[in-house]
Amino acid sequence: MKVRIITGVLAALIFLPIVFIGGVWFYSIMALLAAIGLKELLRMKDIHIKQVPGLISLAMVIVLVIPKDFFDLSFDLSTIKINTIIIGLFALLTWTVITKNQFTFEDTSFVILSSLYVGIGFLYFNETRALENGVSSLFFVLFIVWATDSGAYFFGKSFGKRKLWPVISPNKTIEGSIGGLVSGILLAVIFQSFFPIYSTFIIAVVAAIVIGIFGQIGDLVESAFKRHYEVKDSGTILPGHGGILDRFDSILFVLPILHLVQLLA
Repeated sequence: MKVRIITGVLAALIFLPIVFIGGVWFYSIMALLAAIGLKELLRMKDIHIKQVPGLISLAMVIVLVIPKDFFDLSFDLSTIKINTIIIGLFALLTWTVITKNQFTFEDTSFVILSSLYVGIGFLYFNETRALENGVSSLFFVLFIVWATDSGAYFFGKSFGKRKLWPVISPNKTIEGSIGGLVSGILLAVIFQSFFPIYSTFIIAVVAAIVIGIFGQIGDLVESAFKRHYEVKDSGTILPGHGGILDRFDSILFVLPILHLVQLLA
């Protein structure tokens, strides 16, 4: 626990100032984190990032992560992203032929899905930061995710009796899940009181509930990956926390959902 806390504090001291700075520095860090997260995910299936499928996947992720305001472009960036995914798909399918099915159709599906999952998640980091109130919006989401995670841990340890989803994550409890939601809502009310990003407290609470629910689903999705591929952590880059995906799994799920339901716009 001591190592976990120290790592968390040091990571926050590095990451939070970059959120304030924004611009190319923030976008570059998001691209780097996305590349590391992709590497962690591909490694679960024994696909190395320096192999041809890994390089194709990396190219797709780097293009996906680019926010729409990064360049003053005279053409549609979304079209480029779609075309990149299409080219990547057919390149990977071609690779199954070149390797005589040593790289399979199943591997192709895994690489494409991994690219979309990581790329879209980190794209919405950039899109959120690019909002008019991007700094406060991103902090709102980050703090509520962390509050939900911490609340779920401590409530689960203190009061947890009924398992939430034992097949996927045997340590999580229903009591912990509810405690995490309550913690997130309380923090949302406090945050909204000092740094209002919504017109009413009701909307802020609704946003906190959405963040709490989908943040925990994102955590369970990552747990499902690891359990299926029989790995304890996605990586080792963050002592006490595991890998980038272990630390960002909830947020990668939450940010796209918040944009889709127009709670961040």
